[in-house]
Amino acid sequence: MNQRPAPTTFQRAAQEVDVTGLTPAGLQDEAVLRRRRRLVLTLNLLTLAALLAGFAHVLAAGGWTVADVAIFVAFLFGAPWTVLGFWNAAIGLWLLHARKDGLAEVAPFAAAGEQATPLALRTAVLMTLRNEDPARAFRRLKVVKDSLDATGEGVWFDYFVLSDTNDPAVAGAEAALAEAWSREIGEPARLTYRRRADNAGFKAGNLRDFCERWGERYELMLPLDADSVMAGETILGMARMMQAYPKLGILQSLVVGMPSHSAFARIFQFGMRQGMRPYTMGSAWWGGDCGPFWGHNALVRIAPFRDSCHLPVLPGGPPLGGAVMSHDQVEATLMRRAGYEVRVLPVEGGSWEENPPTMLDFAKRDLRWCLGNLQYLKLLDLPDLKPMSRFQLVWAILMFLGLPAWTLMIALLPLKVLEDRVVADYPVALAVGLYVLFLAMYLSPKLAGFADILLTRGGVGRYGGAARFLASAVIEVLFAFLQGAVSSFRTTLFMIGLAFGKVRIGWNGQARDAYALSLTTAFAGLWPHLLFGAYLFVALGALSPAVLLWSLPLTAGYVLAIPFAMLTAWPSAGAWLARQGLCGIPEDFDMPPVLATIRDGERA
Repeated sequence: MNQRPAPTTFQRAAQEVDVTGLTPAGLQDEAVLRRRRRLVLTLNLLTLAALLAGFAHVLAAGGWTVADVAIFVAFLFGAPWTVLGFWNAAIGLWLLHARKDGLAEVAPFAAAGEQATPLALRTAVLMTLRNEDPARAFRRLKVVKDSLDATGEGVWFDYFVLSDTNDPAVAGAEAALAEAWSREIGEPARLTYRRRADNAGFKAGNLRDFCERWGERYELMLPLDADSVMAGETILGMARMMQAYPKLGILQSLVVGMPSHSAFARIFQFGMRQGMRPYTMGSAWWGGDCGPFWGHNALVRIAPFRDSCHLPVLPGGPPLGGAVMSHDQVEATLMRRAGYEVRVLPVEGGSWEENPPTMLDFAKRDLRWCLGNLQYLKLLDLPDLKPMSRFQLVWAILMFLGLPAWTLMIALLPLKVLEDRVVADYPVALAVGLYVLFLAMYLSPKLAGFADILLTRGGVGRYGGAARFLASAVIEVLFAFLQGAVSSFRTTLFMIGLAFGKVRIGWNGQARDAYALSLTTAFAGLWPHLLFGAYLFVALGALSPAVLLWSLPLTAGYVLAIPFAMLTAWPSAGAWLARQGLCGIPEDFDMPPVLATIRDGERA
């Protein structure tokens, strides 16, 4: 065990701060956060009220019908997520470009990461696996270790490969790679490989087992997924922040996508890259000490996590009973209940993950998240949660409940058109205005991200120049509408199946590399979308071709679902985008050393 240096003056000051009226780590005035939250609540309620008033006026033309009531109720469930997304993006863009130091207002702890303070905390870097490609996963973990060692502080980090693999061949390869790497390191205690025979509790159970067996040795843990990569300097900076503020329980990095050969992943992560930056900045401004936890690429203080973040086994049978699948946000609320802050560092750089290579793989992951979030319905009565934490659970549920609500609204559109054909004074201008406004609000996180890049000196240069960036933005917006239709309808079908107990979701390895989808595979997964789209196009085409044209941003994805899935999965499409420099991220044009090492290793 390494001898730990005495705390510096900076660390002692952080530990001894008077937190009266402040958040637990002494980072912010709680009264300021309450004012911010009241402001955001007011903005959202006023915006939602205005939208509802306008929408009600449109629906009431000709008198209220059963379809009008159903559409209005569906809008009540679907609109809040879009409205909050709009205000988060607007606040984030304001912080990024209208404030002198917006980051200090959102993440006052970040400055500690810039201090050249020697580490005094031991950290366990954990990679959780279940039937993943062992060589691929170990290559990424090795790169993380080499990058940390290059900082000169690598001695404070040990490595654990926590396997839940149940495939004997994969398990054998994992064990062999772990043994070979341990010999290469030359310090057996620096690397531990453990495989559970039973994946009880899924990933959360895997981490719980680590905490109970080895947690006493370390102050912090850094969970990584099989597709996660972090740069040593980023980890070191975050560790210094955690060291400076002992009541900081979870520090989540801003995870962005890695360069990909898949057209689907490439376009998707280009859009996510834009939307996440202002959205996360804005949400962190008022979320403060009750921040998000995404389950990986985050530093976690082990003692309070082990003692206070144990997940309950939910009552009842599947699908909503049993172990919690979306464990991360629940653990964040429990950490905050234990008196520790949960924060996100809304800064790009040094934290990556891989995105699913096809629409079908994306949907598979999304449905697992959907089921996990719906399980929160059984956790809303957890005692002593902070109001903000309870809101986060409700909000996570609404994220998926809103999708079938939108599907219902679209499904009733032909009926609404039929009913309103006889209305003489239908408010066409108001209806069109609300529709366009809402589409803009739906896209607002991406649009704010595009504006951020255009307003930042050298911003478009990081994306291959202005022409490539703007062309990529157009491609991504079209992609977002098509992908959104596919995802929302698939989630709707999934939730109908849940209601009848017909759905089961497992936890297994995921596809990471680009591969082509056959017509048979795409049709088998997406024929219901085509059927639903045919109903809409035939009905609206007969009743009102003009309405059909206006509906295309929301309905085209249904009839195009199969060719869309096949085209975006086609490796040649991804290769063409890469050759043209379209939908590239900064790492495509200037690859960081850790990602270059991974790329070179995979080529070899």
